Amino acid sequence: MEKKNKKSKADAQDEVKTATAQAVETQQEAPASSEAAGQESNVPSELEQKELEIVQLKEQLAASQSEVASLKEQMLRDRADLENYRKRLIRDKEESIKFANESLIRDLLQPLDDFNRALEAAESAKDYTKVHDGVVMVNSQLYSTLEKNWGLRRIEAVGKEFNPEEHEAYMVVADDSLETETVLEEYAVGYKLHGRVLRPSKVKVGKPNV
Repeated sequence: MEKKNKKSKADAQDEVKTATAQAVETQQEAPASSEAAGQESNVPSELEQKELEIVQLKEQLAASQSEVASLKEQMLRDRADLENYRKRLIRDKEESIKFANESLIRDLLQPLDDFNRALEAAESAKDYTKVHDGVVMVNSQLYSTLEKNWGLRRIEAVGKEFNPEEHEAYMVVADDSLETETVLEEYAVGYKLHGRVLRPSKVKVGKPNV
């Protein structure tokens, strides 16, 4: 009887151990199964994330392409404006050159009219003294206009010390009475324009004997 009771207790203990081991295995398998299920549930989420990134990249690409097209259009407009500005500058420069002497010519019209009137008066009267007087008057008026409005000045020559910057020696003669090289005679009047030599005087120069 005792042997039977001992055997029953041993069997009961074995059953408890077996049940405990099965319970432990079940608990170990449960997290693994949960983790696998979690991984499976994450797969659609990653795909959705990639699709969202692709959509965003497409939107950025479209925006960049639109910006490039806008910049290209602006560049073409700026190039056209620059070309038109360059052509306008060339045209304005040509016009300025063409009419650069307009004011000068306008100032010369009055002396020219006076010269024509003097010739007509002398021709009708057959008095060439009037021609001389008219020419003198026109010459004086012409120089006065150029001097007053355009900065023209005659270069003083006769009796002045020879200055190679203002006088051009056409002839040189020795003269014992001179202490320095001196202009003795003027062949052509020299002029300055606003203080700069426009044309030197053509002169005869006396040179002292050394």
